Amino acid sequence: MKIDLNSDLGEGFGRWKMGDDEALMKIISSANIACGYHAGDAVIMTRMVEAAKENGVAVGAHIGLPDLLGFGRVPMNIDPRDMQKHALYQLGALAAIAQVGGWKVTHAGSHGAFGEMSRANPVYTELMMDIYKAFDRDMIVAVSVKTHGEKYAKSIGLRTVGKIFADRAYDDEAQLVSRKLPNSVITDLKVVRARILQFMDDGTVTAQSGKRIKVDAQCVLVHSDTAGSVEIARTVRETVEKGGGQIVPLTELAS
Repeated sequence: MKIDLNSDLGEGFGRWKMGDDEALMKIISSANIACGYHAGDAVIMTRMVEAAKENGVAVGAHIGLPDLLGFGRVPMNIDPRDMQKHALYQLGALAAIAQVGGWKVTHAGSHGAFGEMSRANPVYTELMMDIYKAFDRDMIVAVSVKTHGEKYAKSIGLRTVGKIFADRAYDDEAQLVSRKLPNSVITDLKVVRARILQFMDDGTVTAQSGKRIKVDAQCVLVHSDTAGSVEIARTVRETVEKGGGQIVPLTELAS
């Protein structure tokens, strides 16, 4: 079984740093790099591209709201077509840095409050997917399973890979439990290991209620700002490899 181990990196700003990007880059196979809106800046983006190239990690644009203060996790009343333009701006910035650095942006996805905003107004998701395809017809999107985004990306011919989260709780509809609620973030390595073993065994994840949910996925994401993210990512990799699986970048999985 081939699985992409994915993480959101470069989420600092100026002298401020979030997470251990360098350690994670040696463990993961694909990186979603913040593009200066919810976090990140030109220097950090360049450093992340260099590290990705050095470690053979696929690079993606992590598109965020123009919200450094809220880290892109505060919903905004922003016109979807305006947000589409902000998405293209971010994608283009990272693509330019990657091109000059001898690497390439191969995937893209949205960060933070987009999930909540898109559930209320699916146009957000549709316009993001449209701009990814307009920018590069071969762009890959790691899509959250059982979502409108997954269906829409496939309907317009984007290359997709289903994604589950190693460090977030699910509800019965396979949606992420709000970070505002208790036990929404998973840091217990035993729980993480059990989730990955179950996923590899029968392609399911267990919701907070105990319900098993079938998921069509090959990508496992670990948030770099989750406490103990390096150990979580290492646990995912070790569990996959000991279970006979192989960690590969999104570029080897997309269809």
